[in-house]
Amino acid sequence: MYNYLTDPRFAGIEPFESKVWLSSPTMHGDEQQWVDHAIQTNWVSTIGENINEVERQMAEYVGVKYAVALSAGTAALHLATKLAGEKLYGQARPDRGTLAGHRVFCSDMTFDASINPVAYEDGEAVFIDTEYDTWNMSPEALEKAFEQYPEVRLVVVAHLYGTPGKLEEIRAICARHGALIVEDAAESLGAKYLLNGQWVETGTLGDYNCISFNGNKIITGSAGGMFLTDSKEDADKARKWSTQSREAAPWYQHEEIGYNYRMSNIIAGVVRGQIPYLTEHIAQKRAIYERYREGLKDLPVKMNPYDAEKSVPNFWLSCLIINEDAMAPMVRGDHDYLYRHESGKSSPHEILDAIAAFNAEGRPIWKPMHMQPIYRTNAFVTLEGNGRGKTNAYISGSGIDVGADIFRRGLCLPSDNKMTPAQQDVIIDIIKACFQ
Repeated sequence: MYNYLTDPRFAGIEPFESKVWLSSPTMHGDEQQWVDHAIQTNWVSTIGENINEVERQMAEYVGVKYAVALSAGTAALHLATKLAGEKLYGQARPDRGTLAGHRVFCSDMTFDASINPVAYEDGEAVFIDTEYDTWNMSPEALEKAFEQYPEVRLVVVAHLYGTPGKLEEIRAICARHGALIVEDAAESLGAKYLLNGQWVETGTLGDYNCISFNGNKIITGSAGGMFLTDSKEDADKARKWSTQSREAAPWYQHEEIGYNYRMSNIIAGVVRGQIPYLTEHIAQKRAIYERYREGLKDLPVKMNPYDAEKSVPNFWLSCLIINEDAMAPMVRGDHDYLYRHESGKSSPHEILDAIAAFNAEGRPIWKPMHMQPIYRTNAFVTLEGNGRGKTNAYISGSGIDVGADIFRRGLCLPSDNKMTPAQQDVIIDIIKACFQ
């Protein structure tokens, strides 16, 4: 790797003594109290006061009637997807998923935990391209997808990096086509969206809703997630499935496939100690985003966008995208990359490598699902309709692919809420030097 520490462009910049992280857990001390309480009372399994309390508090905060505490956001997404499949197509055989033989429209630019539950349930994901306004699912591409696959009845929508997608438009499209929505709010806990003139929390915008408490999220339990709903029937079913689908018998009796997905009372103790600091964490993340926006305003880059009139992100990760005319040459393989510096230009991997050389962590934008090796044969829909095979040796097509473009030109910046303004100023200086 190139030695940025000796590059004259970075003269006077010293590596950080301790690593500046992308987004690491921020503990406050209250967490230990509730973890100790679980241990001292011997409730160290998947039942206990901490679980009951975090379910109550999160349901109240988000604005739903029921919350089911689970081992991970992925577990919540799986049960939400399974519930939707059963609602649409009926109870499946034990050896067959509820979505077998059915397509599901899915956000393309997201972490694969959003999408894999469709495969868990034997469904076929059809990826919907991204739009530039929020970096989330394009309503226009979704409408094209329904034209192409009018039989689809389920849409999985994720809010990227804590920024709400265009859910008013997406909900209206789904309503016209009789489709249910699984909302992946794993990254957007605490973000707000203006729906029909009323501000609501993400995690309330779908028919089935999920959040995450993974170690890098806005608040954390080190693990854990929640299924959110206004349906008691769905909440009860999710609890049953998450505890191996045990029936009300004095022995272990099972009439449905179940999972070991319930949240531990110890993990719930960590979450319980974090909840009072959610608003504080969001404010810290917003300050980081605004400092980057101000500090980088003279560079040929833009911050990850949001609709200020219709949404208030939680600013979980601050990202940037390099203007097309300021992109230096860069290529990627499946596991490696190459780039070359040009004066006045830069590239995501040059910036990421430079940041890493000074002991800070960034990350590429999520690689779109339609580009992932495992999903390369799945359908992909853009503003033009079918997004696969748009060009050949004889006919040139426009090949619109917004997600691939954002992935090519974008990166996630160090966004840890323990990062000091002085440390962030250094990171801004490193980024500026990359364009020299």
